[in-house]
Amino acid sequence: MNVLVVGGGAAGYFAAIRAASLAPAAAVTLLEGTRRPLAKVRISGGGRCNVTHHCFDARELAQSYPRGGKELLGPFSRFQPKDTVAWFEARGVALKAEADGRMFPTTDSSETIIHCLETALKTSGASLRLGGIVKAIEKAPAAPFAVALQTGETIAADRLVLATGGAPQGYELARALGHAIEPLVPSLFTFNVVDPRLEGLAGVAFPRAALALTADGDTQTFQRDNPLLITHWGLSGPGVLKLSAFAARALHQSGYQAALKISFLPGQTTDAVLGAITRFKAENPRKFVLANVPVEVPRRFWERLVALAGVADGGTWADLPKKTIQHLAQELTQGVYRVSGKGVFKEEFVTAGGVSRREVDFRTMASRLVPGLFFAGEILDVDGITGGFNFQNAWTTGWIAGASAVDATP
Repeated sequence: MNVLVVGGGAAGYFAAIRAASLAPAAAVTLLEGTRRPLAKVRISGGGRCNVTHHCFDARELAQSYPRGGKELLGPFSRFQPKDTVAWFEARGVALKAEADGRMFPTTDSSETIIHCLETALKTSGASLRLGGIVKAIEKAPAAPFAVALQTGETIAADRLVLATGGAPQGYELARALGHAIEPLVPSLFTFNVVDPRLEGLAGVAFPRAALALTADGDTQTFQRDNPLLITHWGLSGPGVLKLSAFAARALHQSGYQAALKISFLPGQTTDAVLGAITRFKAENPRKFVLANVPVEVPRRFWERLVALAGVADGGTWADLPKKTIQHLAQELTQGVYRVSGKGVFKEEFVTAGGVSRREVDFRTMASRLVPGLFFAGEILDVDGITGGFNFQNAWTTGWIAGASAVDATP
């Protein structure tokens, strides 16, 4: 049996390693179009490689996928983060969990993960072929796949695993084989916000902020309660990145124009904050308003809100009118900011969209349309939020696709 895995990323490596390990008699080839495989592994986490996330409950894990969470429930019951940790540890690579749940190799180097995968591929008996750019794929009902390369060579394969990540050519190959491709739109990005309340405050962070986003022309409101960061161009941080993922299609449809309501004091009502500020005023009448923060927000942000409310540098709490206190309480709990575009999230570009989930059997990762064809990783219409979830999708679907391609139990 000839098994060809197209795509030398995380999913492709895992699929090829799994297939060759389970079927030593099979000829398993991993085909990568570039000369440098595992590119995303190399740059992930700023070069540290965010391998997975420290979440070992399948249902909780699935909630971190704006698209594909339901379909991944079954696969996660067979291979999830604890299995990923065990797989790497069995090959001498220890992983560590950080406070936010992200897991990295203890070496803090993506080269550790790359070396492990390359070694595991060689040990498995699979072969790696670089520079093999696929031009077209043909499949006759009773014949192997005919995979035509740009060099003019054609490779015959009894089983084919497409693990081409977000490469446009991969989607075109899947479409040519009869699969529908859900529209591709960006996911995991920052928000461009031009607002005097944020200007000059880059680097100011909030441990928690309650965010509610409504894209222009859309009725659905997306909500998150996560850390928030002010940047030179607007807003970032886990809360914004997660919102961008769950609202990816709505934001794309609106041209990335939206209203973002923020409570910088999550869990507290406007009336409660109004009461807290009023009590602080009564207890500290002679203190300066700018220099004394009555609620738990960064001082620089408080100073900006107070200045924009018209309070002078030497203004005391005794001089602060009730109307201004009401305004500040409103800004702290229900401030509305205009999103006027999107930024990028480091180099880890993620897309929503890909091969339609309806056309894939997630028990085996097999195509429901083309016998002998399997999918793994980002080529599918599956994407996760930041934190190692996209790599976990790659490990899980690659592990299952590789086994299924050689008729083994996933």
